[in-house]
Amino acid sequence: MKKFIIMLLLGFSALLHAQNKISGTVTDSSNNPIIGVSIYAPELHKGTTTDLEGRYSLTNLPVGVLKLLFEYVGYSNQVKTIKVKLNQNDLNVTLEQTIFEMDAVIVSTAFNKIQSQNVMKVEHKTIKELQQKGTATLIEGLATIPGVSQVSTGTSIGKPVIRGLSGNRVLVYSQGVRMENQQFGDEHGLGLNDAGVESVEVIKGPASLLYGSDALGGVLYFNPEKFADANTFKANFSQKLFSNTLGSNSSLGLKTSTESWKFITRGSFNTHSDYRIAGGDRVTNTRYNETDFKTGIGYSDSSFSSVLRYNYNKLDLGIPEDGIAEQTSSKNTTFPRQGVFNHLLSLNSVIYLEDSKLDVDLGYVANDRSEYEDSDVAGLHMKLKTFNYDAKYYLPKMGKLESIFGIQGMHQTNTNLGEEYLIPDATTNDFGVFGTINYEWDNNSALQAGLRFDNRKITSTENGIIGEEGYFRAVDRSFDSFNASLGYKMDLADDLTLRLNLASGFRAPNLAELTSNGVHEGTNRYEIGNSDLKTEQNVQSDINLEYNNSHLEFFVNGFYNHINNYIYTSPTGTIQDNNDVFSYIQNNAMLYGGEIGLHFHPHPLDWLHYETSFETVTGEKQNGDYLPLIPANNWSNTIRTEFKIKNWFEAGYATLNFTSTFNQKNVSGFETHSNGYTLVNLGFGGTVKLGKTVFDVNLNGNNLFDKRYIAHLSRLKNDGIPNIGRNIVLGVNFDL
Repeated sequence: MKKFIIMLLLGFSALLHAQNKISGTVTDSSNNPIIGVSIYAPELHKGTTTDLEGRYSLTNLPVGVLKLLFEYVGYSNQVKTIKVKLNQNDLNVTLEQTIFEMDAVIVSTAFNKIQSQNVMKVEHKTIKELQQKGTATLIEGLATIPGVSQVSTGTSIGKPVIRGLSGNRVLVYSQGVRMENQQFGDEHGLGLNDAGVESVEVIKGPASLLYGSDALGGVLYFNPEKFADANTFKANFSQKLFSNTLGSNSSLGLKTSTESWKFITRGSFNTHSDYRIAGGDRVTNTRYNETDFKTGIGYSDSSFSSVLRYNYNKLDLGIPEDGIAEQTSSKNTTFPRQGVFNHLLSLNSVIYLEDSKLDVDLGYVANDRSEYEDSDVAGLHMKLKTFNYDAKYYLPKMGKLESIFGIQGMHQTNTNLGEEYLIPDATTNDFGVFGTINYEWDNNSALQAGLRFDNRKITSTENGIIGEEGYFRAVDRSFDSFNASLGYKMDLADDLTLRLNLASGFRAPNLAELTSNGVHEGTNRYEIGNSDLKTEQNVQSDINLEYNNSHLEFFVNGFYNHINNYIYTSPTGTIQDNNDVFSYIQNNAMLYGGEIGLHFHPHPLDWLHYETSFETVTGEKQNGDYLPLIPANNWSNTIRTEFKIKNWFEAGYATLNFTSTFNQKNVSGFETHSNGYTLVNLGFGGTVKLGKTVFDVNLNGNNLFDKRYIAHLSRLKNDGIPNIGRNIVLGVNFDL
């Protein structure tokens, strides 16, 4: 393995001599050159911009098929696929003006199409778009995407929910590597900072064909920050201030590139006091501190591309236990608290073989989690170490048929170092093999299909004394699963697109579900695992209909998700250690619902936008009871204006948003009903130019009228603790 990695990093030095080049001119529909257009080759992590005459040039490129993305604000994105030949290649591009959001290249799916060409509907949002909403955390920003919500513990801990499924049923990918951070715990957050992240893609529905076990409910795929354009150096500083938590988020980044080498680094620090509810009280020990560091180095030449990235994330999290007690603005956490250290190392390498290529991702994640009850000695201390590998071979294109063959695997160990055990010491091994094809015809229709086989083997060691809390029997289980997907996209008219998808997914039971035997902190339940649990297996059907013209966008998504052997906790009717006893059992279940949205831009009021979206999901067990942790229906309305003030304030915007969350009465046996509420949010921002000083600024007022409310998926709901009150967020961003 060491020898193989060295070969990838060196990039087959014997083949470095070729200097293939793509050049051309980017113009508008009137044949005028466009200055500053971004041209980017995602596979090579390499880009440039057009000069004063609209010309561009990319050199040192591989022979074979290459995708180029052309982006410029106010114009529609274009993705050009070009077969690079030796030496000189010419490619001229014309961009059309647009008033709607730009189309984006989707990295999380198999063939990296732009969204308008993609068979599967994937939500794509830049982190800048989410930050402009003024949310305090990354997961709060994600929860503004239709179909996505969060299970939260105050403002510090959030777990994504996609169409009613969360925890181990939703995979999170960062730097091309699946994040493994003890997702089984309700109080275990993402451990991912938005600094150094370019965008996020959301797959809503089973994605086991590409990602294996645990992608039963969907995938969050975070794309890292791009490297600098060739032969440039860039520095960036951003600062955000939060009124409610007296919080601060600071970030400094540096990046530079040559024709072949690229380097990037970014450091961030995030600190918050206890959050304040409507009325002025603070929720004790919801404070937290986060340190994040990201760096990367890349190399590309005419036959090879490789990027090595590293992310270190340190979290110091207070755990709210006393509700509204001591009132302080301190940012130093008190007991009980969590200390989480996360290391993520990834290596992505692409080897170009003329008409085909090999794409290899290697990843290592080390998650070190400690919980401190009443002293600096950790009662709970777990180390989860995960090595991932993912190799995809893109076969030569045959006419309009594209195909991929791949293997994936994972080796994972969990080790306990504290006196308290939530799960035993264990080893998990995954192996999967898959193939997928994409066929296009008539320039407006596409069919995509795939098949996959997976095996997961879990072995754990015995621990504790039989009959007492904390005893874990040894487990040695193997889980197999076959999965398939079939998708169809068709342009019914020039502006109308239909997508139909049918896919299966699976999730092997996790260690907590197999082995639990004790009080689960935060839920006040004594939980008993079940070593005989079967694999969860689902089939989901999706339909997406989209209409787009120059002044109107409309979409409707519907889904039906049937899950066999759905795993959940059920009360046994007994009490142990003064806590109700819950055991893990299985039952078939179904979830159904969807999202609908509209974006209207009236002509000739080019400065005005109206956006509205509605989302709903219902989850039921086979016996008719409702599933737990199903988000309430939500309706969001936004009015957005765009403007410019002379020559000193450009790309200005102002937004007014009304978000209505409805009553949630469809609850499981141990949940309580939740009342609806409406929040009002304001936003203002743009680019300020004062001489040679240029910076972006945004000012947001969230929950502007200081509404007192309790979200249905808040883990503080059972204690009657409201969510965050009014929060004013000021952000500035300087390109130094």
